[in-house]
Amino acid sequence: MANLVASGLIEVVPGLMIWTLIAFAITFFVLKRYAFGPIQKTIDERRERIRAAVDEADHAREEARELLEQHRQLIADAKGESTAILADARKVADAQIERAKEEAEAERVRRLEETRRQIEAETKRSLDLIRSEVADLTLEATARVTGKVLDAEDQRRLIDEAISELDFSTLEKEGA
Repeated sequence: MANLVASGLIEVVPGLMIWTLIAFAITFFVLKRYAFGPIQKTIDERRERIRAAVDEADHAREEARELLEQHRQLIADAKGESTAILADARKVADAQIERAKEEAEAERVRRLEETRRQIEAETKRSLDLIRSEVADLTLEATARVTGKVLDAEDQRRLIDEAISELDFSTLEKEGA
């Protein structure tokens, strides 16, 4: 401390103090007028740009949230739509399968009916053929037994008698 007092730095000199205060006031006035204003203006502009950037970032974040929500909604709608499409496809497939079954059943019934009709027709034709053969055999047997040829009326009467004695009902029942 003795060195500081000896050097003269801590001595109070009133003239030097006044000139230091005047120089400080002039420097402060010049700085305030020419430096602090533009510096403050630059700081305010920067502050405004930062605030605008923050507002823009908030706006972009909000827009991104909205887009994300729309995207999620679109995905949900697409899932629902795909589920509906699959359900419709299943319904169509089931209907086609059912229709194919019905057509196959109708075809089976039609073929069975056609086969039954063919069997009935074939049975009737066979019975008619058997009756005709029986009639011919009866005529031939009659001609051999009696030794004479009968006229048409006698032949018809003998055939009817022979056929009435035969039991074709069992053949008809077996055919049906």
